Amino acid sequence: MPVRGTSAETPLRLSVRVVPGARRSEVVGRVGEAWKLRVAAPPERGRANDELVALLARALHVPRSSVRVARGHTTGRKLVEVEHLTREEAERRLVSAGKERV
Repeated sequence: MPVRGTSAETPLRLSVRVVPGARRSEVVGRVGEAWKLRVAAPPERGRANDELVALLARALHVPRSSVRVARGHTTGRKLVEVEHLTREEAERRLVSAGKERV
């Protein structure tokens, strides 16, 4: 899957794998090309997606309005777009968040 996000003007596209219904929401780490995240919310009525957006916004230090699920609303594999962030900065922040357990 082509991945954008080389400049802050183009929305960054991140592949994520989400595990809903976890004990706590956290960045787990890399799984191949995707980032694995656990969210405490159940996979019903968009709750897990909402928690995913909130978790990524906290981990990436961006407003929630800068993060959106672009593809995969009903599956565990998603494509998320993040505005105003480069891939390099996002990677650095996600690695840091994984160690801190957001």
